[in-house]
Amino acid sequence: MRLPEEFLKRMRELLGEEYQAFLACCEGLPFQGIRQNPLKCSAEELREALPFKISPAPFSPFSYYGPGEKVGYLPAHHGGLFYAQEPSAASAVTILDPKPGEKILDLCAAPGGKSGQIAGLLEGKGLLWSNEIVRSRAVALLSNLERLGVRNSVVSSCHPQKLCERLSGFFDRVLVDAPCSGEGMFRRDPGALAEWTPESPASCALRQQAILDSAAIAVRGGGVLVYSTCTFSLEENEETILAFLKRHPEFEAVQVEEAFGRPALLGVFGRRIYPMDGGEGHFVAKLRRKGKNPCRIKEDHGFLSEKQERPAKELYSRIFTGDFLGRIWEVGEKLLAVPMPLPELRGLGVLRAGVELAEKRGARLEPSHGVFMSRRRAECRSVCDLSWNSPELMAFLRGEELPFSGQGYTAVCVGNAVLGFGKASEGRLKNRYPKGLRNRE
Repeated sequence: MRLPEEFLKRMRELLGEEYQAFLACCEGLPFQGIRQNPLKCSAEELREALPFKISPAPFSPFSYYGPGEKVGYLPAHHGGLFYAQEPSAASAVTILDPKPGEKILDLCAAPGGKSGQIAGLLEGKGLLWSNEIVRSRAVALLSNLERLGVRNSVVSSCHPQKLCERLSGFFDRVLVDAPCSGEGMFRRDPGALAEWTPESPASCALRQQAILDSAAIAVRGGGVLVYSTCTFSLEENEETILAFLKRHPEFEAVQVEEAFGRPALLGVFGRRIYPMDGGEGHFVAKLRRKGKNPCRIKEDHGFLSEKQERPAKELYSRIFTGDFLGRIWEVGEKLLAVPMPLPELRGLGVLRAGVELAEKRGARLEPSHGVFMSRRRAECRSVCDLSWNSPELMAFLRGEELPFSGQGYTAVCVGNAVLGFGKASEGRLKNRYPKGLRNRE
């Protein structure tokens, strides 16, 4: 890998005696990893589901080093038991430290790795708002959160300034994983290397400052703002934080207690991660709003009436056990089960709130893949149990029918995890696994 001379000059100045160790790492293979999804499985269940060994990484309790091979075809990936993520990418959410019941904004969320990590820590309680300004990337974000079984989220494609002004003071914690020059991704992403120029860090820093200014509006009094990048440059990291604190005296820097990586530079509280630290390249800093920031949002009331909700709730009760949580929101032919309470959503580019429960098919309702992915086996009334290495499971993930003696809508499960569903009749389980997600081999 040939690195730009200007970049190497900058790294030589940053690293001093460690520069040669950095160069040696750049010639090696990038770190590969996966992150366990606690909404779907335990660590033991994840290990049982994988055909290879994993070892713990220091950047979160759920992060592991794995093999450098494709994993998207694996049944455990289809089932949302894990997210393929370079291990040190988990550092930002570990420092954000979400708590169950809190309201969290992931402002630059695609493709969804950090949002999925936040959702796991929320444990289905509170609200996760995941935003991505580029709509095509927001669609991929939505698909990933559905696969991971996230129930309590809103996914939007909105300009950060507009979103944060409408939701001023609403969030307990806000994450800005900012678009950056990508220097930390050079050895795993040839595209990042090809796009880099000596001017990239400075131009990216201007955009990062604007995003941070927007994010600050959304943080409640006493709330936390975490800023992260996957780059090494001072302009995009420490200098961006120092400039933000100068513009925003209502925020203060917070000491980061995590021990991974190494301390940030220029006296900034934060952590830097280099390839020599067991990751790729990341920077994370944590800030807290000192003063008040009143929240004056209106709650959304665009839900169906109790009478209109009844058919959807009856469908849910026929398929799943337990009480139905939330309210029903109708979008076109789709019915969504949304978390409560919600701020007013209109005009914020919302792709989806909550979980897609069902789709109207004339006078009847057909349950959706998303609602099955958001449940565990114990919540499903009819179950087709398979094993991780069974030919039947691979056939299901290719879209094929299975022999099955039950009746009605049936969850396809391995252990506690739901991977999808079908409709059983006459000794067959007719496949309802979405065509766009099926294995093709």
